[in-house]
Amino acid sequence: MVKKLQKPAAPQNSASHLSGSVKDSAQQIWQAGLGAFAKAQAEGTRAFEALVKEGTSLQRKTQAAAEEKITEATSRMTNMATDISSKASGQWDKLENIFEERVAKALNKLGVPSAKDINALIARIDELNKSVQKLSSAATVGSAKSATKTVAKKLPTKKAVRATSKPAAKRLVAKRPVAKKAA
Repeated sequence: MVKKLQKPAAPQNSASHLSGSVKDSAQQIWQAGLGAFAKAQAEGTRAFEALVKEGTSLQRKTQAAAEEKITEATSRMTNMATDISSKASGQWDKLENIFEERVAKALNKLGVPSAKDINALIARIDELNKSVQKLSSAATVGSAKSATKTVAKKLPTKKAVRATSKPAAKRLVAKRPVAKKAA
């Protein structure tokens, strides 16, 4: 600290004493400044490191908050895009159904069968084929024996063939037209 100046006893002595006091005071002020500078320099490094640590911590917190907000915004945008996409596809489906119905009506008016009609006919043909196959397989197995008996019964004997063949020949001869002679 600065020392208080005492009142000079003598004027001559007081001038030299005053200049010594000013020198001492200036010296003390200079030393106080150097001490403050040294203290600031020593504590400044520690303060700087503390500020760097606080800044790093704050940066991490800020980045985490920013990433959280980005993730939240991304999920919202994804949900919105999904909703819009589903609504749009629903509208396209409706439009497609309307178009298909109108085309089907126009083809029906022109008499063109629909796919449903064709599928029903194909199913009916398949059923008929199956029943024909069942009937033909049952007829071949059961009727092979009866067919031979029926054919044997219907075939004429040798006597019947001879008797019936001669009158038929006479009938054929008698039925022939006679050629007229030209006059």
